[in-house]
Amino acid sequence: FQRTEAPRPPGGKDLHAYPWDKSSLKSMPVDLQQFEKLDAYALKVNVKNSVEELVTALLKQARTDLEKVRAIWMWICHHIEYDVVGYHNKSQLSSKPIDVLQTGKSICEGYAGLFEQMCSIAGIQCMKLSGYSKGYGYKMGQTFTGDSDHAWNAVYLDGRWHLLDSTWGSGAVDDSFTKFTFRYNEFYFLTHPALFINNHFPDNSNWQLLKPTLTLKDFENNMLHNSNFYTLGLLTAEPQTAVIRTVNGKASVSVDCRSATLFKFELKGTDEHGLMTLKKHGMKLDIYPQKTGSHKLQIFAKPSKASEDVYNCVLEYVVECESVDKAMRFPKGLHQPVGPSWFTERQGFLRPSHPDPIIHTNDGRCSLTFTLGKDISVLALLHCDNSSLTEDKRRQHIMQIHRGNQIELKIHLPHAGNFVLKIYAKKKSDPGNYDYVFNYLITCLNTEVKWPAFPQVYSKWAEDYEILEPLSGLLPANRNVQFKLKMHGIAKVLVLADDTHSLTQSRGCWEGTCNTSGCSEVFVMVQENANHSFYSHVLKYEVESQ
Repeated sequence: FQRTEAPRPPGGKDLHAYPWDKSSLKSMPVDLQQFEKLDAYALKVNVKNSVEELVTALLKQARTDLEKVRAIWMWICHHIEYDVVGYHNKSQLSSKPIDVLQTGKSICEGYAGLFEQMCSIAGIQCMKLSGYSKGYGYKMGQTFTGDSDHAWNAVYLDGRWHLLDSTWGSGAVDDSFTKFTFRYNEFYFLTHPALFINNHFPDNSNWQLLKPTLTLKDFENNMLHNSNFYTLGLLTAEPQTAVIRTVNGKASVSVDCRSATLFKFELKGTDEHGLMTLKKHGMKLDIYPQKTGSHKLQIFAKPSKASEDVYNCVLEYVVECESVDKAMRFPKGLHQPVGPSWFTERQGFLRPSHPDPIIHTNDGRCSLTFTLGKDISVLALLHCDNSSLTEDKRRQHIMQIHRGNQIELKIHLPHAGNFVLKIYAKKKSDPGNYDYVFNYLITCLNTEVKWPAFPQVYSKWAEDYEILEPLSGLLPANRNVQFKLKMHGIAKVLVLADDTHSLTQSRGCWEGTCNTSGCSEVFVMVQENANHSFYSHVLKYEVESQ
């Protein structure tokens, strides 16, 4: 083994631009697939007698300097566990490389020391670095003083210095700091310096390998993005400070990412006090805390392709709320995310008339349209926190109208307030239940609003029939009421009140009048086949009491 000459200090050609240029997570091109054989070999090497023997065994399969560093990295990350007992009782602890090798455990100092010695034996320049880290026990927005609290390494490859942290590459300790779990993390191998600075601040700022370098103050104020943030393909988050102050009771966060990603959030453990919308390349979240003071905000993400329902925490903020916006108290039934998105498009709801998550209506009426994918049946429900109406009654305040592959949802609100419009779907060919797809928030402040329900629809009412008039399910008493219904493929239409009225067909519509005196209900019935005397109920109207 050749002993390496004294490592040169980092200079101009080692430096990377800050902030991160979003290009690569690593500081040099690395093809992980080419490491598969080497990685598998390194994991199997089992030598504990001496560091030299271990390196000799590892290098059997490694030719280039990069492969040598990779073999050493893989072995340490999978064979040395973090010594939680030693961490609490440092007097008993040795960080000498041979002791780390033989006990199989250490703290960061020992990981970095063993790494440095193994590289040195392999003829690779390596430095042990120390500094502050945002690791276990870090509190958002804290300041760093006194001695450094962490150690990691720099290695010299292809004429440049690169950074890695084998302690954090090996796994994690639990919240109570009593148990270590091996959980390999690729992120900390040759991490791009503009990302490494996110949670590693070296004592000597030259070892940031950045241009410009960051001050300790920058490091303290900067948002902590954990490795999940980058490995899930997220790019940036706004704001970039860990503490957000509300303005008029509202705080906003947005995330940009490379590909379709699903998000969740929790403010003090619940997702009630916010409005999250999915964007094609990220998400936007508006938070309205309903109490003043500081609140912990966590944001979770998972790739849209992931089969299991596991969201990883990618961001944490502290929201400082000075005043509460009581008007933005959302109904309990509101599901996150709100409004249409690429996700609802995938479920077959295309070209929404309302791309925004909130629909404001002054007169209590609104109408939404979508183009539907093939073979989709839709169910829409209205939810309101303090409504005296039953779910079935509220459902009658929504009318579905189908024209070709377009669906229109007409909504007449029974009273003012905040409503959730929940939209469910299933395949028509599928006998099973409807699946929830998405929801909107509908707000109406006008207390005069009091729309009656639409007429009750029976199962014989076909999807592409349409009521032109009367739309109100509550008819005035003792009046002549004009009927106009769009229906096709039927022989005869009757309106059944105190007596029976026939409608006549003209230009695709059935029209006529009916008198409401002397009855409390009015039914519309159809005869589908002129040869049969059988009529089916299709609509039912109520009549106002005298």
